[in-house]
Amino acid sequence: MTQRHARAGRRLVLVLLLAGCSLGPDYKSPVLETPAAFRATSVSAAQAWPRADWWRGFNSPDLNTLIDQAEAGSFDIQAAIARVVQADAQIRISGSALLPSVNATGTASWSRGFTRRTTFTRGGYIESHSYSLEPSAAYELDFWGKLRATQQSAEASDLFSRFDQQTVALTTITAVANTWFQALALQDRIDVARRNVSDAEQILHAIQARLDAGTASLLDVSQQETLVAGLRAQIPGLQSQLVQSVNALAILIGRPPESITVRPGTLTTLSLPEIAPGLPSEVLARRPDVASAEADLIAANANIRVARANFFPDVTLSAAGGWQSTAITTLFGPGALLASASASVAQTIFDNGLKGGQYQQAQGRYDELLADYRKAVVQAFTDVDDAVDGYRLATEQEALEQTAVVTAQRAADIARAQLLAGTIDIVTALQVQTALYTDLDLLAQDRLARFLTLVSIYKALGGGWSKADTVPLPSTIFHGVL
Repeated sequence: MTQRHARAGRRLVLVLLLAGCSLGPDYKSPVLETPAAFRATSVSAAQAWPRADWWRGFNSPDLNTLIDQAEAGSFDIQAAIARVVQADAQIRISGSALLPSVNATGTASWSRGFTRRTTFTRGGYIESHSYSLEPSAAYELDFWGKLRATQQSAEASDLFSRFDQQTVALTTITAVANTWFQALALQDRIDVARRNVSDAEQILHAIQARLDAGTASLLDVSQQETLVAGLRAQIPGLQSQLVQSVNALAILIGRPPESITVRPGTLTTLSLPEIAPGLPSEVLARRPDVASAEADLIAANANIRVARANFFPDVTLSAAGGWQSTAITTLFGPGALLASASASVAQTIFDNGLKGGQYQQAQGRYDELLADYRKAVVQAFTDVDDAVDGYRLATEQEALEQTAVVTAQRAADIARAQLLAGTIDIVTALQVQTALYTDLDLLAQDRLARFLTLVSIYKALGGGWSKADTVPLPSTIFHGVL
């Protein structure tokens, strides 16, 4: 009879353990609508994606130094790393429930009392001593997979924090590159403005000489002086923007603005590396924000299993043993040994809809994150299309503006010669000068736009990062296995 009961008990435990794997839902990657190719380009997958240190392709030692400093000192990156540490700790916290907890309690007591004299006792003070040492262990059986699902949720959240760290790092690095290019473009525009002022002043001197010779009027001089004053007024505004860019760099790399200097430089000397976006499906493995969105979705799926398991009773095994004696010298003797074991089942009978509400909340959270994940995927494809189109159009615009500058320069040279010869009026000369100065400034801005759109391609493609670069945790959560 005892053997039959034992076998029946083992079968019951096996049935309960197997039932724990049926609570689900197991995680399955959402079905996504992935385009066969980017709308903005027809390149094939054989073309190269960006490497991890893509910014070195611009051949700017100053940019390399700034990004190295940002990777080491950025406040945002440091905060993201701290979140990874917290997520790692949460895995250990969640996993601790899967193992028994062991405690030990030791006590020592002393008492003294007075007894009255009787026929059989003499009376007087009586002392007593008691010593005990009781180790105990408790273990919650994970029949329904709740504890395992809780740990899987923590593991998925840990992956989310790691992917999020890569997202923060990519955002910081691209922000450093963009801000650095903006600073160089502002220096280019300041140089252009100063050259324009110098050129306009030379023409002003020539007109003043003609005034002294009686071949020009005060109005001619006044009109040229107005142009010179307007060009000079542009420089302080550009210098102010340059200072703001330098201060922004300081925030990005985590250093005081006073410690940042921008050496004189120009965008014209930097390289523009070529890049191809490959196939759209590869974006899903190369965008850390997409990977983090899916990790968040996996964690939400595990939380559904936790909420579903809450409907079933908790089964806990506990055992205690130890020694108890009235004398420390006999504490560990055979007669002092004690032991106990117990099992308990806890189940809430009526909770006013608490568990049902928690389960619905977990399902709603999963649906919300599923929509966020699909949006992140579509946004990734859109970002690549926008960046590639933007770079192509920025390249065309810079080339057209370069042609406009060449034409305007030729017209300005002719106008200056005719102005000095007295064959054209000052109004015509002013119009030609203004057109040249405007085109020179626009060319500097168009060159900056081309650099910024190229950086946006790197960012849209994940900056050379890949999901395979992140070491996976020893878990089966991506396969939905309990």
